[in-house]
Amino acid sequence: MALPGRDLPLQKLHVPWQQTHSVGAGLFNLGNTGFVNSVLQCLTHTAPLASYMLSRQHSQSCVQQGFCMMCTLQAHVHEVLSCSGSAVSPEGVISQLPRIGQHFQLGNQEDAHEFFYYAMDAMQRACLSRDSDWNTSQASRVIDQVFTGFLQSRGTFQRYNGIFDSICGKQLLVHSSMASTSIAVRIGCCNGQRQVTTIGIHNCLCLFSRCKQLTRVAKRLTIHHCPNILTLCLKRFDPFSGRKINSVVKYPAYLHLGAYMSEAPEIPLIYSLYAVLVHQGHSCYEGHYYCFVKASNGRWYKMDDESVVPCDTKTVLSQQAYLLFYTR
Repeated sequence: MALPGRDLPLQKLHVPWQQTHSVGAGLFNLGNTGFVNSVLQCLTHTAPLASYMLSRQHSQSCVQQGFCMMCTLQAHVHEVLSCSGSAVSPEGVISQLPRIGQHFQLGNQEDAHEFFYYAMDAMQRACLSRDSDWNTSQASRVIDQVFTGFLQSRGTFQRYNGIFDSICGKQLLVHSSMASTSIAVRIGCCNGQRQVTTIGIHNCLCLFSRCKQLTRVAKRLTIHHCPNILTLCLKRFDPFSGRKINSVVKYPAYLHLGAYMSEAPEIPLIYSLYAVLVHQGHSCYEGHYYCFVKASNGRWYKMDDESVVPCDTKTVLSQQAYLLFYTR
């Protein structure tokens, strides 16, 4: 079974910027909307997504009735990238918050990572017409081609030398546990799953049941297929108290992923940092969001609501990052 979206051609979709634009406009805060503004700025400066939006390909063939997240974001990207040096209102997106996520309401402080997740899901849903299949819809492949990666989870039963693999995918998100050096990887809602077994999983369960003893299992998560845009989310909030985790996590301007692949890549897999989203505050219930983006002109800018200020790479790499965006 072919992995969904793994070998899709990049038809009319360009990973690098095809045209140099000035940095986009700032966004007015409409009342605790910093979490939306920061995510929108990162998406607006995601080259393959922005290039697709600027081509207006989606709106020309959109069959969505009523609200469409792709059309909404397309209008937003056009306005922001055509108004460099000024600030615009993101009212087109803010007014649709409850349709992006039912629990989002204007004026409430929300989590930027959660909004990013719901926005991605809304874009995927907007690309699917009533009679389109998830895996065959040409439109839905746009989001898959930009953001989707696949992980391989391998477990080894040491007592019986059994091995089981599972491969599943959708948007790849990496959560770093600040309390230790371990890395935990979480997958968004899977659009496909594949089981490949050396010993059948049922056999493993039978062996476990028969011996009636706990047995050691070594488990390893690796990247099976790299996305064009890699998004990393660092765990910044305690899951029980909601308090901010202020541990320092250093991140590079260029990230090499070869060592984390299921199989050694034929060519080096190098990713370049292009956006950093930051949360400023003491807990998940309050604070302020802003971000740093690399524009198509190759320069870094701090995007803090309506403020757009140039900055250097050293400043970008010294932030207490919450979300990191890398391009392949």
